[in-house]
Amino acid sequence: MSKWNLVIKVGQCENCHNCVIAARDEHVGNDYPGYSAPASAEAQSPIRILRRVQGDSHMVETTYLPVMCNHCDDAPCMRVGGDAVHKRADGIVIIDPEKARGRKDIVKACPYKAIVWNEALQVPQTWIFDAHLLDQGWQQPRCQQSCPTGVFETVKLDDEAMAMKARREGLKVLRPELKTRPRVWYSGLERWETVFIGGCVSARVDGVVDCVAGADVTLYAGQQKVAHTVSDAFGDFRFAGLAKDSGRYRVEISHPLGNASRECELGESVFLGEIGLVQPESAVRAALDASHGLARGRCAAPTSRT
Repeated sequence: MSKWNLVIKVGQCENCHNCVIAARDEHVGNDYPGYSAPASAEAQSPIRILRRVQGDSHMVETTYLPVMCNHCDDAPCMRVGGDAVHKRADGIVIIDPEKARGRKDIVKACPYKAIVWNEALQVPQTWIFDAHLLDQGWQQPRCQQSCPTGVFETVKLDDEAMAMKARREGLKVLRPELKTRPRVWYSGLERWETVFIGGCVSARVDGVVDCVAGADVTLYAGQQKVAHTVSDAFGDFRFAGLAKDSGRYRVEISHPLGNASRECELGESVFLGEIGLVQPESAVRAALDASHGLARGRCAAPTSRT
């Protein structure tokens, strides 16, 4: 049987909060018997946007992560809630607003913090995948309808077809170690989970410090080569997709204008700042020798006599 799933494209969220506003607009003051009670205007929205800022200076990356009810097939809220929480045949989880009254334990059961408490009505509430609209023939929930950057993709497939789509597109779920089997999937989740090492290559040419494009930059972990890249037109380079707290790394930079090396301990993302290239000692010595030879030649040059 086909079931509802939601794919969230992490890199496309720009924190406009249209989805958050749409969720509140749909439910605050509106009663949908059998689906949900009127939401509280004072309560936290059942859709929230988390923010992660990495890096420093001009190399800063901000990632936004929409989080809501995952409509898990093995949902902790269902295990705690008993008959107050049920999963429909199409995969959507519904918290019964009457049977769940007074049940704060249902809120605490969700490891994703996706269930909010309606203090006025004393009832737990969550994002219901806009099941009341889908049952009327809508093909997508309001979060997708209201998103200007195409963050959300509603998919209705059987489990095997959805698993194939997930493998083909590299989709992941939040906190897979919980084994809750969520129906909300993420594309580009590695941007939220991983870190980077970056820097800016510069050199002094004719007394002026400028950025260096086309420098070879290699990343090492111990003696093992991890990755290679080339500095861009602004002298910037970045190694993305690295694991948090993965230890010590070394960056080696080479270019006809000189070489440089930097080391760092990687916890969160690291911006190494401006890295000035230094000519190898042999090249400096050769340049000095050439300069001295030219000076000697000038001194030894015969002078004309009249």
